[in-house]
Amino acid sequence: MRSDGLLPYEFEEEPTKTRLIDHAGLLPYLDLACVLGVLSAADEKIGICGAQGWMDRHHVLSVILLNLAGGENVEDIRVLEADAGLCEVFREAERYGLPRAERRGFAKRFRKGRERTFPSETRMYEYLNEFHNEDEEAKRTEGRAFIPEKNEHLSGLCEVNRVLVREVQRHARRTEATLDIDATLQETTKREALYCYEGYKAYQPINTYWAETGLVLHSEFRDGNVPAGYEMLRILKESLLALPAGIQKVRLRMDSAGYQHEVLKFCATGDGGRRDVIEFTVSNDMTAEFRKAAIAESEAEWRPLYRKERAGQEWAEVVYVPNEIGTSKRSPEYRYIAIRELLRQGVLPGMDDTDAQMELPFATIVCKGRAYRVKGIVTNMEGDGAELIKWHYARCGKSEEAHAIMKNDLAGGTLPSGKFGANAAWWQMMVLSYNLHAAMMHFAFPKRLRGKRLKAIRFALIDVSGRIVEHGRRLYVRLARDHPALAWLAEMRRKIGVLALCRA
Repeated sequence: MRSDGLLPYEFEEEPTKTRLIDHAGLLPYLDLACVLGVLSAADEKIGICGAQGWMDRHHVLSVILLNLAGGENVEDIRVLEADAGLCEVFREAERYGLPRAERRGFAKRFRKGRERTFPSETRMYEYLNEFHNEDEEAKRTEGRAFIPEKNEHLSGLCEVNRVLVREVQRHARRTEATLDIDATLQETTKREALYCYEGYKAYQPINTYWAETGLVLHSEFRDGNVPAGYEMLRILKESLLALPAGIQKVRLRMDSAGYQHEVLKFCATGDGGRRDVIEFTVSNDMTAEFRKAAIAESEAEWRPLYRKERAGQEWAEVVYVPNEIGTSKRSPEYRYIAIRELLRQGVLPGMDDTDAQMELPFATIVCKGRAYRVKGIVTNMEGDGAELIKWHYARCGKSEEAHAIMKNDLAGGTLPSGKFGANAAWWQMMVLSYNLHAAMMHFAFPKRLRGKRLKAIRFALIDVSGRIVEHGRRLYVRLARDHPALAWLAEMRRKIGVLALCRA
């Protein structure tokens, strides 16, 4: 031990330019981004960068790697720039898919020379600002739900995600798509942000999660004051357009934000017969009429609901025809299923009166002297009500976990700008990072790491150090002897190589 009480070691700068890599586990993600066409799609769809200097692929790929490595803001690009080994492989990846002549003359893009591998923080901010639609800014006001129109660059960035989803489908064909549509609040201190319904400044992106693949099929960045159900039918239609070819059956799960007549009718009638019917379960509004219908059900109709997540619940199919969604002889028929849960506290004085119960701001009913919390779902699906309820609430698992990963494990929780369009682009690039990771989990991940959160994967795989060695005009990444990640990374590259052969 040293005289000052510390352990006997010191920090020093490496005197030689040894080519070390600090994030060896990012290299397979570079491979997969190339093989799934993300780089080429960025150049083709976004269209910000020209024939000289940085390309769109540089910026998009930089933000993807920053997200996967655990960076939270634009300034963290410095950490990637300081990783000499990562920079060397990145310079190989940046030319992937380009015509031969363009690959050979790539250095000529930087007429004044190139000192950096990744774009600088200043350049990244300038790039993000290109996605902002200044003409729409004045329309963003408190008290008015409004979604700024995307400019051509932001629309193109969304198209890049469609390309990624389409490529995943091409290599792992699915015939069914269960879509979970839900919004999430992202609190922020940005001065330009608007207040959400919970009383703080926030943005409220809405996402469509494809349950069978773990991919975010569609995502729209929104202000915090925009209700989750605002323009829900448009969101649903755009999500359906984002589905790749080969999907034969679509199912839908939503909370009460989707409880709108036009949405239910669109699904139940298959858009008036123009497409296949979409089976759905949607949480319905807890209106006074619905609660009265639940109270009117006899005790014999209530059956136990067995769920691991919640005990003591019962369900019953209720007779309920809501006025607000309109009915006629040609209207589709819906099933309404009520779910009640016994409350521990006793019945409050006066609450035996049904009309008094309806005055409460929360969904509570009293039946036979017992107080219950009540919820409900509407569906056009056949089958046992208990199974439909379990299927409906399965959306609260993975889709809500996806929101947590986006905001906490990735950089969706730290927005870079006061400009709405710049933040929207940052969010969309984060979604690309999420989907690239989901594709990696599906195609190439070792079984031992599947299902683990990103922080565990960074510890075990991404943040692995190694040494870059060049031999026979090939690069080798050497890890410590007996490191468990060595076998994992080699096998991941082998599996990605199979995808590359299929692509060719």
